[in-house]
Formats: sequence, C-alpha cells, structure tokens
Amino acid sequence: MISFTQFNRTLCIAPLLLAGCTAMPVTDNPAATSAMTSFVVLGEQGQAVARVLTDAAQCPLIRLDGVDVAMDLRAAAGTNAQRPTRSAVTDSKPSAFPLLTCEKLLPPKTTSASVAGRALPLPKPEARRIVVIGDTGCRLKKSDQAYQPCNDAEQYPFARIAAAAARWQPDLVIHVGDYHYRENACPDGNAGCAGSSWGYGWDAWRDDFFQPGAPLLQAAPWVLVRGNHESCSRAGQGWWRMLDPRPLLVGRDCNDAVNDVRGDFSDAYAVPLGGDAQVIVLDTSNTTGGPIAPDDVRVDKYRAMYRQVEQLSQQAGYNIGTNHQPILGFYARKNAQGGVEVLPGNQGIQSVFGAINPLIMPPRIDALLSGHTHLWQQVSFASAHPSQFIAGFSGTMEDLVPLPDTLPADATPAPGAIVDNVSAWTGGFGYMTMERSGARQWDVRVWDTTGRQVNRCQVEGSKSRCEKARVQ
Repeated sequence: MISFTQFNRTLCIAPLLLAGCTAMPVTDNPAATSAMTSFVVLGEQGQAVARVLTDAAQCPLIRLDGVDVAMDLRAAAGTNAQRPTRSAVTDSKPSAFPLLTCEKLLPPKTTSASVAGRALPLPKPEARRIVVIGDTGCRLKKSDQAYQPCNDAEQYPFARIAAAAARWQPDLVIHVGDYHYRENACPDGNAGCAGSSWGYGWDAWRDDFFQPGAPLLQAAPWVLVRGNHESCSRAGQGWWRMLDPRPLLVGRDCNDAVNDVRGDFSDAYAVPLGGDAQVIVLDTSNTTGGPIAPDDVRVDKYRAMYRQVEQLSQQAGYNIGTNHQPILGFYARKNAQGGVEVLPGNQGIQSVFGAINPLIMPPRIDALLSGHTHLWQQVSFASAHPSQFIAGFSGTMEDLVPLPDTLPADATPAPGAIVDNVSAWTGGFGYMTMERSGARQWDVRVWDTTGRQVNRCQVEGSKSRCEKARVQ
C-alpha cells in the first residue's frame, strides 16, 4: 500500500516516489522521512513478507505486535546497466531504481504490523473473499505501434479498478501476471500517452502498478504470479527486486543476460487458503506459444514444475492452480478472410505437461486462474479437466475479437479436452471475485470498472457454469 509517514505538514514541491509531496514525519525513526510504498506478499506455504520501497537512506523499522524491529535490506538503490531486452537497443535504456527495497518475514501468529504508523494487511486464517486481477499495466510498445492512452482513465482504468476492488474488502488479492507494460517511449505528438514513463526502471513500475494499485495494496495481502512481461528480457529486474516473495539472489536477478536461464524460472509453491484449500503458483513466464522443442531447456524446467505441482496438490483437498498464460482457455483472432479463428491454450506448457499426463494438469487441480489474453473468460469441461478462468482484463489495452456465439465443432483448448460450457467478456475492463460458499464451492462474480456486476458463475469442484454465456 502507499504508506506515507505520520506528518504534521506536507510540502508539495517536486515529485517523489509516489505522491509529488515530501512528508515531514512525527517519528523517531530516521529512515521514515520520505514517501514509501508498503505491502504484504505471500510466498511458500503462505509465508507473509512485508515489503517497503523507500527513497530514505536506510530501511525503516516495522512494528510487530507492538515491538519495533529492523527491516532487512533486500535491494539497494542503484541503476542497472542496459541489458538486451525485447526492444531494440535504441529503444531501451538502463533500469534505474533510486530506492531501497526492504522486507521482513512476518511470524505466523503476528496480529498487527505497521510501518511509520500505517497498518499492513495480514493474512486471515481462511481467505474466503478473493479478488483476481491481471494484465494491469499501460501498453506502450513500439514494435506493435501500440500506444495506449495512459493519461485517459477511461482507456487505462487500472486505478479505478483497484479502488473498486478494494471497496469489496477482499481477504486476498491474486494478480495473474503482467504488471508492467510501459516498455517504449510515447511518440512525440501523441497526447494520449504524452509524458509517460517508459523502460524497465522504477518510474515505469510506479506508474504502471504501485501508484494506480495503491488502494488494493492497502486492502489485503497479495499472491503475485509472474507474467511474460516480467521475464528477464523485459521487466524481470523489477520483478525480482520488488515483487517475488522469495530471497533475491545474485544471478537470479535478471541483471546479466548470461544468467537468464536461472532468472527466468522458479519453483512452484503453495499458499494455503484455510479450510483445506490452497493456491498453487506456477512461473510460466518464459514459455512459448507453440510446442517446446525436445532439446529446449524449458522441457526439463517445466517437467520438474509438473512434478512439483503434483506433489503440492497432495497438501489440500481443493487446489487452485494459477499461472499467467491460459493452459485450458481459448483465444480468438481474425483470419486473412475476415472470419474468426479460435486458437487453443498455451501449447508450450501443454507440450511438456501433456507428455506426462494426457489430461495436461495433475488430477487434483480443480481450477485454473490465468491472464495473458486481455479479456475475461470461463471454460468448464465434460472431460476430467479443471475449470479455467482468465482475468487479463484489468487495465491493459483489450483484445477485441470475441469468440463466436457457437464454437466450431472441433474447437478445444487442448488435446482431449471436451468443452461443456464457455462464458466470455471481450472489450470490457474489470476484475473478478471469488467467494467461498462450501468446501469445494465458490461464487465467482465479474465486475466492471465502477464495481457493477456483469456476470456470475458457480464453481462446484472442477466444474463451473455462468449465468451469461457472453457479457455484452
């Protein structure tokens, strides 16, 4: 959350980290003299990690159950040398992070935590109310000539979505990946994105995620899924520095392309939800759209991931898998003749997982949450596949080609998957919520940027069905 220190006067002089104001604190903590961002992420087995991003000279104290404790330095301020990225050299630059990343592992029975007088949201014994969002940044990409109007709250509405989702008072937020989209400079004369930050440093991260997402960062702890936009050749440096819940290790930080084989992959982990349910987080940020070649390093990496997910799924009676690229969802696009072509889910993961198990996912996975395609979608199966939900509709320039009202007879998101029903919303921004109604039941609702409900679904085990097949 955006946590400003307690202060008795504010001088709005020049932009600081977030608010354009410098805070004059009433505090004995010398590190808490500047604007800062604070939030809580959940890692392996639900370990809560308090994070603070600050331009102060040292990390602040964190108050845990009334006792002040020093936070640990995760990453020092600095500028990373320019590295190879998805963009041309002339459209890239060094990544500047003029702030500290500080952290503290929170003991499991912590009842209160605060930094500079601002309370941090703590995990509840049972997360019954979950917000799901994804693909939240503002797209600025020269290679596609895609310049989203970042200055228009209607056309880039993540701030409005975060505020509306926070009002729903969730116990947990799941972001299904792609936080950062401001890759290249806005062209001269483009009023829609004029003045936008760009590149992979703090200013773009601030404007794409931390500033607009502030109300939701205050509302609840987060489970953070890594998207392809956070791979090492894109915003991986910021991902490891600020978001990933695990320790930041030299060589896994995406700073040197020589080490990308290490920085682009992570082990799966589980976050308990209480009530014999859990979320299993998969890092598929570096998968491909097509089948992965047998000699590709990703085969071994994702084969090991399948085994990790299979083992983790034994820990709970209800398992929600979450990764970025939809494994069992559809994507639609116009073909050369002007018709609609229906494409399957991520064939990279399918090619590796499917070689182990023809059903693609381990049998105890009941539901999948993903993003990547910029829409909302639900798919349920007559075959023994988990329901797939896609929530990539929370800010980034939308996909605009809807699925046909009747799917082609042979349409399937994966080999052997028999579709029972599909629901979709194309061209609308919003967020999804999941509210637990039983041991294996969830009430899923879809909301627009104002917090107006546009669809409702019921999940029973691995099956799901929505009131509307298409949101208009």
